[in-house]
Amino acid sequence: MIENIHPFLVGGGLIIICLFGSKFADKLGIPALLMFLGIGMLAGSDGVGNIYFDNPTLVNRIGILALAFILFSGGLDTSWRAIKPVLLRGAVMSTLGVLLTALFTGIIAWKLLGFSKEVSALLGVIVSSTDAAAVFSIMRSRGASLSGKLRPMLEFESGSNDPMAVFMTLLVMEWIKNPQLSVWNLIPSFIFQMGLGTLIGLALGRFAAWCLNRIRLDYEGLYPVLSLSIVLVIFGLTESVKGNGFLAVYLAGIVLGNHSFYYKRRLCKFHDGISWLMQIIMFLILGLQVFPSQLPEIADEGLILALFLIFVSRPLAGFICLLGSKFNWREQLLINWVGLRGAAPIVLATFPLTENYPEAITIFNVVFFIVLLSVLIQGKTMMPLARLLKVAEAIKHRPPCPLEFENTPGVENEAVEVDILPGSPVIGKKVSEIAMTDGVLILMVRKEKEFVVPKGRTILDENDTVLLLGDRKNIFEAVKAFNA
Repeated sequence: MIENIHPFLVGGGLIIICLFGSKFADKLGIPALLMFLGIGMLAGSDGVGNIYFDNPTLVNRIGILALAFILFSGGLDTSWRAIKPVLLRGAVMSTLGVLLTALFTGIIAWKLLGFSKEVSALLGVIVSSTDAAAVFSIMRSRGASLSGKLRPMLEFESGSNDPMAVFMTLLVMEWIKNPQLSVWNLIPSFIFQMGLGTLIGLALGRFAAWCLNRIRLDYEGLYPVLSLSIVLVIFGLTESVKGNGFLAVYLAGIVLGNHSFYYKRRLCKFHDGISWLMQIIMFLILGLQVFPSQLPEIADEGLILALFLIFVSRPLAGFICLLGSKFNWREQLLINWVGLRGAAPIVLATFPLTENYPEAITIFNVVFFIVLLSVLIQGKTMMPLARLLKVAEAIKHRPPCPLEFENTPGVENEAVEVDILPGSPVIGKKVSEIAMTDGVLILMVRKEKEFVVPKGRTILDENDTVLLLGDRKNIFEAVKAFNA
């Protein structure tokens, strides 16, 4: 019967089901991504949908495209000011940490489970990276966040360790084809790929900001199209010259997100929506690609590897990378526990499938099993552990501002929201008593859960938020004055 239904109807219906399913995922405290994966499995050939899908090459291509847009969107939302204090440790975790995790896991697969060296090496590198989207979707569903530098640390590490895992997976596959390849020969390749990806990402990120501010398109709706094209060009150009495209788009996103450009708010929301769409499509297709009836065959190996990865490999690698850091033992414990595996490992597991590697199906199923267990075990226990360690803090739900101002061509004014922090010199003062910088106005004040149009007698209190409008030259001087 499913063969007679138009594929657009099937695809659109599955996406709508995923959107509604995300509500149940939030209530259950599991990542919405796991719900998308489950819906794909139910719709597949072993599920009630009975849709037969077995196209690893297509899954691989879609997965690469999706990861590129997801990483770019993650970079856009990353504050340079927040990650700057943890940049060095985050870089160590996303490189050395990933390498050590892969090494420890691969050794267990080889020595304990009896996999060949080649299969063990592939399993280790494929499951070595973590998933930022899964981590923060759980925190949002629980109405909590992490205190101090924990959130930017996990955000940067999770967003930047996928390129390392991709690099190692491709190198291991090259080593399988050419066993004579020396480890020492890989070091220059690593430096070249990562260095080139970094340079191109930083340079084209700045160039993208320049383009968005200089190019005048006739229709506003063409700016999102331009931003999509920029992502594709950055990734494609970097890969064409043998650099790491995933690192390039992530860094370009960070650079662009921390610059001012026209229609920034709208474009950031657009790419957030694209990121969610890519995640839904990717997990749906991955769910369709797996055959659940094959999972019991590798359940024992998958269970042992998953438990070792969760309780030994990731914590041991993390503690080594965090030696001498300013994170206390409670923060280090949480960082090492929050190592959820997500989309990237399953996408990487399709690389051996596309190369028709003899053990590729086994590798894919083991990785799939590990990801499921990782999300279930670590996902359900992450926030309870954070509260137990006293490193969790409640998310303050504040209503969005009813006014939106965009940077548009020909308009040099800018709108900025400023939180009035404890100790601010304006606390207790009337609006009429505040000496405002020339060309800057207070448009609105948020008090608790309501917005107030300010009058001269309106008093500003601690934790209020004011919406300022003014020219770019003076508005940041006003911001400094509010929290001097």
